[in-house]
Amino acid sequence: MPFNPFTIDLPVREIIPAVREHLAAQNTLIVNAPPGAGKSTLLPLALLDEVWLKDQKIVMLEPRRLAAKTIAERLAQLLGEEVGQTVGYRIRFETRISERTRIEVVTEGILTRMIHSDRSLTGIGIVIFDEFHERSIHADVAMALSREAQHTLRPDLRIMVMSATLDMPQLTSLLKAPVAQSMGRQYPIETHYTGDADDRMLPEMVAKVVQQAAQEQEGDILVFLPGENDIRKVEDILRRQMRGVMIHPLFGMLPFGKQYAAIMPNREGKRKVVLATSIAETSLTIEGVSVVVDTGFGKTSRFDPKSGLSRLETVRISKDAADQRAGRAGRLGPGTAYRMWSKTTQERMAPHRTPEIMEADLSSLVLDMAQWGITDIRGLTWLNPPPRAALQYATDMLHQLQALEHGRITEHGKRMHALPCHPRIAHMLLKAEETDQVALASDIASVLEERDPLDRNAGIDINLRVEALRRYRKEQGQGKRFSKIEKIARSYRSLFEVEPENGSFDDYETGVLLAHCYPERIAYARPGNNAQFQLASGQYASAGHRDDLAHESWLAIAHLHAGTGDNPGRIFLASPLNPRDLAPLVKQQESYHWDVNDGELTASMDTRIGSIVLQSKPLPPPDEKHRIPAISEAIKLEGDHLLDFNEELTQWQNRVLSLRKWRPAEGWPDVSTSTLLMTNWDWLRPHLSDIEHPDELMELELLPILEKKYLNDEQRVRLEVLAPASINLPDGSSIELEYKAQGEQPKLEIRLQDILAWEESPTVDAGEMKVELHLLTPELKPITTVSDLATFWKGNYRVIKRQLEAVFPEVKWER
Repeated sequence: MPFNPFTIDLPVREIIPAVREHLAAQNTLIVNAPPGAGKSTLLPLALLDEVWLKDQKIVMLEPRRLAAKTIAERLAQLLGEEVGQTVGYRIRFETRISERTRIEVVTEGILTRMIHSDRSLTGIGIVIFDEFHERSIHADVAMALSREAQHTLRPDLRIMVMSATLDMPQLTSLLKAPVAQSMGRQYPIETHYTGDADDRMLPEMVAKVVQQAAQEQEGDILVFLPGENDIRKVEDILRRQMRGVMIHPLFGMLPFGKQYAAIMPNREGKRKVVLATSIAETSLTIEGVSVVVDTGFGKTSRFDPKSGLSRLETVRISKDAADQRAGRAGRLGPGTAYRMWSKTTQERMAPHRTPEIMEADLSSLVLDMAQWGITDIRGLTWLNPPPRAALQYATDMLHQLQALEHGRITEHGKRMHALPCHPRIAHMLLKAEETDQVALASDIASVLEERDPLDRNAGIDINLRVEALRRYRKEQGQGKRFSKIEKIARSYRSLFEVEPENGSFDDYETGVLLAHCYPERIAYARPGNNAQFQLASGQYASAGHRDDLAHESWLAIAHLHAGTGDNPGRIFLASPLNPRDLAPLVKQQESYHWDVNDGELTASMDTRIGSIVLQSKPLPPPDEKHRIPAISEAIKLEGDHLLDFNEELTQWQNRVLSLRKWRPAEGWPDVSTSTLLMTNWDWLRPHLSDIEHPDELMELELLPILEKKYLNDEQRVRLEVLAPASINLPDGSSIELEYKAQGEQPKLEIRLQDILAWEESPTVDAGEMKVELHLLTPELKPITTVSDLATFWKGNYRVIKRQLEAVFPEVKWER
């Protein structure tokens, strides 16, 4: 008997007829439904018997592995079946499908690989993008490729985008698709603001709020924390202080068994506290939760094209993410949300989260597109086109890894793309295959991909981790630290059909394999500077002075944090290198240098590994044709000192960058100084032909050059409307606003007497962002900072007014 979705009491069933009607008539649909409406559960099952689907499959994308497995099990349960029959799932290194499977729930990277193996997606009738508002890079790539397949090969392929919080007008315009909207059944949520948390004492403060919530409210508690370290610290405190309560961590690296324990009700009926990362924001229903405690922080990986490194940073979440988190308390009944920040901070928070594609390493994306044969990557259908600087860095890196040649994918690149891992890891594995070192490379790859299994006191030598992994295998050790690492290593060995090795190995072999993986991170000890190294990329990094590898002359570095300013980066994982093994990497190269002090152009023949110059011999004065490229290279390195980034230009940059943060779906360009310097060849080259001396660079007026290059006519108008440079006063004068690059509240310094007629704070971004007022006395001395003027008039102003009347009686302070 066919499954009847109307027998399940979930709000989304009301729109099932509309969804079926839309998809019968056209190939693209957007579904907008709040968390808990049942869109992930009912809609795939409701489409199984549609005429247009015939015998084809439904593929539904989930952003996380736990969500993919949980939803597949729920769908199978509704059909009265086991997973792997009508409903199955595919995640990295794990598949449960059969010939009978008609609904596949997959993680997002899996779909990209499915498209590459069959561009027309034969046998697939519809691709469903669930929780698309999370805007992972895998989802954006899968969407771009699916749309390309739909436009060129499969006009009958259906695409359905499902989300709780998206910019619907922008999305509907881009996809040219209608919206089916379910109002859902969100229960009322009472919100408490506990005041801004001190991140230095975050675990202790979280534990205190959790205990307060446990005393004041009924039901299970879901706590949002930035990352695993914070979770472990809070877990330790609560286990000591809350007796009879089950404490469950929940984060991506946790074994699936423990993740399931966190989301399912306690079998003994005990009260539960779940300490989670952003993994719990969407998709998963955690049974019993009616209280949310939100720290307001999350982890994000930000890629810096200038350093070639990604940093995992703790950042303030956006308003939509905060609403998403609070909504978890109201999925099963009325709930309560404790927000560990102030109402003032709430006003300052960015409206929307930044899509991952705007901040991530794009090397996998570029390789995906090269495999497809796409060279104009930004010409595809993107909600946010990938940044040019990050694309250029990824393209250069893939050429260095021999995956691309003149922008086209090589045979080696195709083999790299076929492996289910980052291009760097794939290149290392294939190079290891040439020298019969796949077993060692598999161990290295698995250590690189997982959390460090040794504590921070173990030092930076990756060989210690590989040795420990081999001991674990040899002794059939117990414990979770190495079980997941070995599972990944075993998967790589099976791909290459090699047996594990548990014996000793040469540390220098590890170094060579890491050099294949990270050629730009080959590092040479700086003379006379103990424990500091120069990388082939030109960056600098340091090890601890007492570390065993601190006195090595050469290192291959795997993990490090980028430095800031004059501070070198910090090395976390590395291996020693034998200089003799570096011979194949040594290059002879003519180099041209433009002196940033006097403008002299010189040439040299350098023997180098990347930016590490082993030997340099002067050459005769070079031809003038090399001057402009040499100036451009100098600007990449020192342009913030060579060019006039004045206050007017900086504010223009910050206004554009604020709109980029506030309106991520509108495609505002990245005009940060670091990106502009890295890409100066694109926008500054025509203006360098007459430059002879460095002082002449300072005379260039950059603002009109950048406005013309990066903003079209419509954007220039919208910039003045959405992020005006100044605010007009009633007397006809104007005062300039001060914007911040990260999209924080704009600042306005103004005399209090000039705003007595204002009822509320001025706003930008079409009313979405209030301006922070820095109020001044008639003598322009600071009084106070106000984020919400209406609240200020009702409260603090009464006290301040009496003080001002005493000091400045000539001013009328009445409103």
